[in-house]
Amino acid sequence: MNHTPTTHSDTQSAERQAAQDAWKKCLAIIEDNINSQSFKTWFEPIVPLRLSGEELTIQVPSQFFYEWIEENYYSLLKRTILDVIGRNAKLTYSVVVQQSPVEPVTIKLPQQQSELPPPEPRPIAVSRAAQDFYKANVHRFEGYLKPTHTFDNFIKGDCNALALAAAKSVAETPGKNNFNPLVVYGGVGLGKTHLVQAIGNYVKVKRKAEFILYVSSEKFTIDFVSAIQSGKISEFSAFYRNIDLLIIDDVQFFEKKEKTQEEIFHIFNALHQSGKQIVLSCDRPLKELRGLEERLLSRFQWGLSTDLQAPDFETRLAILRRKMDDNGTTLPPDVINFIATNVTSNVREMEGCLIKLLATASMLGRDIDLPLTKSILKDIIRDKAMNISLEMIEKAVCDYFKISPNDIKGKSRKQEIALARQVAMYLGKQLTGSSLKTIGLHFGGRDHSTVIHACQTIEEAQQNSADLRKDLEELKKRLDIMSL
Repeated sequence: MNHTPTTHSDTQSAERQAAQDAWKKCLAIIEDNINSQSFKTWFEPIVPLRLSGEELTIQVPSQFFYEWIEENYYSLLKRTILDVIGRNAKLTYSVVVQQSPVEPVTIKLPQQQSELPPPEPRPIAVSRAAQDFYKANVHRFEGYLKPTHTFDNFIKGDCNALALAAAKSVAETPGKNNFNPLVVYGGVGLGKTHLVQAIGNYVKVKRKAEFILYVSSEKFTIDFVSAIQSGKISEFSAFYRNIDLLIIDDVQFFEKKEKTQEEIFHIFNALHQSGKQIVLSCDRPLKELRGLEERLLSRFQWGLSTDLQAPDFETRLAILRRKMDDNGTTLPPDVINFIATNVTSNVREMEGCLIKLLATASMLGRDIDLPLTKSILKDIIRDKAMNISLEMIEKAVCDYFKISPNDIKGKSRKQEIALARQVAMYLGKQLTGSSLKTIGLHFGGRDHSTVIHACQTIEEAQQNSADLRKDLEELKKRLDIMSL
């Protein structure tokens, strides 16, 4: 009987196929335990390379990517890999740096390893002519980098954790990381300007780079037009090409400005090729920009784009408390909770509510309480004057389904109790602004993945159940009455 010898290529192919099969099983488990956005961001880009024995090698796009997964998903990955591959499973990361794989970083699952060593800092070597040129021109921009916009003053939450981590990474090693450019995007009043300026302030204080410039896209455009009119376009271009860290705010302003885009394109190329750091902010994802040249848009997408989302309830509370500390004021807890509950999408609007409340109460000479707060802020909050808590939802659901608080917080899987528990979690997510973690802890110490599952279950079930829709409407009416 003839035997065909197994070649090295055959072995590699088999290991690659085994890795793909194992990783597919892992993804099915992971997807059930985290929200869809996190899954798409952190696990869909991972490429399974090989499974040799019980050692799985996966490829991740960057060192930062590896560090984020290790910090935030280590336990989940460990549990999943052990379940799928076996009790002696090992996980190896192959980290991509500048599109080329480097030596894999091996992590043995029974114990977590330390982080990768930080890159060596770039020495600052600047000619006297470059220093003089920069100093002669930078005075126009000195007032634009606000000293209060620092990382210490930026409130961290689930809504901004990735953007903040990326910003700190850029600030530590400007021009020597995989996030060049770093693009921070999000709606009005979510802290984009604060975060990108925090990078500039940190680099300036720590002397991570010599020439640092923050400029709005509008001012850049005005100065560019002025340079054309005065015949100083060469000086304008040379000034920007000497910058070590260039921060441009609100790049959506460049839409349909063809000449300005052409100048930005050449400046971008010069800085990027010289290893200088570029940071941009935008009010929407880059792919949604219209009237931006394809070649410029492509370059803006070379690095990392990360968004700032509307803050969750806990983050809103933290922001309000920080503002009160800054102003040397205190407010009753029910007043703070009322503002944080009813102003959910815009940090700037929330701060405006606080300022208006303090100013009006001062002019009226009255102590601030909840009735006065509702009266002063009624035009801003409009129809949002509800203050529904998880405790209120718990009571309403228990009364409606005729079960006890111990039942809803317990481990019983009886159909009627499980349904009531899922309804309570769903209403908590819909009506309170509490984080998934807070909701899960309130209803029996459950984790956020259980809350996600409950919300998805109720969302899908009510589409096919008129009875469930009636139950939800009745509960909302009762909660409306309770909140008055």
